[in-house]
Amino acid sequence: MRQPRVVVVGSANMDLVATAEALPRPGETRLGTDFVMVPGGKGANQAIAATRAGADCAFLGAIGSDSFGVTLKARITAAGVDTGPLRVTYGPSGVALVMVNAAGENAILVTPGANASLTDLTEAELDLVRGADVLVAQLEIPVETVTQAAVAAREAGRRVVLNAAPALPMPPELLAAVDLLVVNENEAQAYTGRGREDPHALLDLVPRAVLTLGAAGAWYGDREGTAVHLPAVPVAAVDSTAAGDAFTGALAVAWGEGRDLVDAVRWAVAAGAACVRRLGASVSLPHRAEIDELYPAP
Repeated sequence: MRQPRVVVVGSANMDLVATAEALPRPGETRLGTDFVMVPGGKGANQAIAATRAGADCAFLGAIGSDSFGVTLKARITAAGVDTGPLRVTYGPSGVALVMVNAAGENAILVTPGANASLTDLTEAELDLVRGADVLVAQLEIPVETVTQAAVAAREAGRRVVLNAAPALPMPPELLAAVDLLVVNENEAQAYTGRGREDPHALLDLVPRAVLTLGAAGAWYGDREGTAVHLPAVPVAAVDSTAAGDAFTGALAVAWGEGRDLVDAVRWAVAAGAACVRRLGASVSLPHRAEIDELYPAP
């Protein structure tokens, strides 16, 4: 298969991950069991995920001038991602506070830091977007920037994959530029008011959509009449933090390689399953061989 060119426009955060038997309730303090500090952010994670899944991938994002920023760039570059387009702005980098319980469930609080400064893409940055086979974006950076990139990609005839997380209002011009929407159950509920019980409602927004269902796999549908549930691959879950990012990065690669979308989603489900077997965000993102090992070929 031809190696696809993927450009990810999105966030980079330092993830501060603590584990405990159970997540604390509001006002409650609990003793944890472990702590790790690893690079994260949906943009950086999906760029690393796409690279490990086989793409030639560039990451357009923003990091701060602090020590977290230095570490973020070094780690993302070491993963094989082209970080030439990565901006450095004065001030703090984005930070995510992640708590994970014994069942692998998590609660996350993100402060955007430098990610909020990623605005007004330059002509050189837009040319990078126009040269991609697939543009991947999320909503952890200003939605105006996501819209600018998506419109540029669409006008150049490129595929646009939007992982609409977190669930935020999206302008009509962004939705009009999206080829494939990826959301989880909470996000689907926020956007359509229906969630898992009626995923077809997502097709009122975009021509193609994927609803990720965690341990139940994923649903894919399009306006041509395709609607299919792809079951999950059974694994022992340790941490689900970056499973959606592994899924989205692998999905972009598979679609960029020319696979039909049902098979691309099936491969992406295997990527999500491979990811949850390890603790942490970027460090748990699977390589292509790990995805192939779990891939349930049709």
